[in-house]
Amino acid sequence: MPAVQPPRSGAASTDARRPAGNPWRVELRELGRRAGSMHELERTVPAPADWRVELIGVPEGAPVSLRLRLESVMEGVLVSGEVEAPVTGSCARCLEPIEDILELDVQELFAYEGSTTEATSEEDEVRRVEGEVIDLEPMVRDLVVLSLPLAPTCTEDCAGLCVDCGQRLDDLPADHTHEVLDPRWAGLAQRFGASQTDRPASEPGTPGTDNPEEN
Repeated sequence: MPAVQPPRSGAASTDARRPAGNPWRVELRELGRRAGSMHELERTVPAPADWRVELIGVPEGAPVSLRLRLESVMEGVLVSGEVEAPVTGSCARCLEPIEDILELDVQELFAYEGSTTEATSEEDEVRRVEGEVIDLEPMVRDLVVLSLPLAPTCTEDCAGLCVDCGQRLDDLPADHTHEVLDPRWAGLAQRFGASQTDRPASEPGTPGTDNPEEN
């Protein structure tokens, strides 16, 4: 029976070991701590809730694609590669639905406990290796949320909505206008318009009307 060859360093893996129940956490036992060791990771995981800003975000449970390289360095594990995530939302100008795919590059160091980087960095300045596990979710969440636009638009030159009728300007003819009445004259125009409309027509010979033939 031929001997089983060990996997080559750097070989891609779509099923890297992960702690049960959390697809965002990756075990590092196969990578080891020898500087230069490398492991490639390809994985699609569901997005947690609240990856969003006010008008746009990643739907909860949507597939997030990870194509990453984990490399052992002196201070920890260097994670680099690409992240893809679908986003949905509303245009800030016309409120039309928006759908898009974020394609982002990532490079982040996870520091070993007791390393110089870990010891000289504040708690929120560096990500850390937890025992023999790294949690990718906070890293990807920050990358995605910080990339989301605060005022997304369906097109770069979206004209927004008509302030008078509320319809989408890009769907209206170029000469679309509304008659604008000076508000200072609105009450007077309404009064005279009503009196003109409601006044009954005078008939000849009707008492109380001016009839030039009576004189």
